[in-house]
Amino acid sequence: MNEQTFDVRAMLADDAADILAFAAALPPVDLLFLRRDIRVDRVVAAWIEQNERGIIHSLLAFSEGRLVGIAAIVRDVLSWSPHVAEMRILVASDRRGAGLGRKLMQEAFALALADDVEKLIVRLVPEQRGTIALFEEMGFRAEALLRDHVRDAEGTKHDIAILSMDVLRQNGHHLAYGLG
Repeated sequence: MNEQTFDVRAMLADDAADILAFAAALPPVDLLFLRRDIRVDRVVAAWIEQNERGIIHSLLAFSEGRLVGIAAIVRDVLSWSPHVAEMRILVASDRRGAGLGRKLMQEAFALALADDVEKLIVRLVPEQRGTIALFEEMGFRAEALLRDHVRDAEGTKHDIAILSMDVLRQNGHHLAYGLG
């Protein structure tokens, strides 16, 4: 795919319709790693509300006025693991291979650094080999495989792979190689 330009910005309160349209167009397997179904109005409303309160930090990527990618850093500072956050990246099927996923990962990584996150995790279905390879390029490593962990709309069970990254160590590597 040719190089494309994307405008990345923070999620706003009035982005619900764009998010719902974006999620409806994704292949169902792309949504399985999420804890909630973002094709549902009330789920998106709760997400936007948590984003506004600073519980979740979300970025949206637009191209030609259309939402084509989402990144989020989700962290529970009241948990036993307040130093850990989850990175979530979604890219429209027709925009893959154009560098958007990498750009969203870099922007989300910067958000995690600014929020003093020490460890990042991502959840993916193992079938997403290209996405896993991209996360591994960024410094994530396989940590767990949860067998038959989620069910799709048809009731088929799928595994979930969990990758993680030590943010501070990885940021040191990025700075050492001029990528910071």
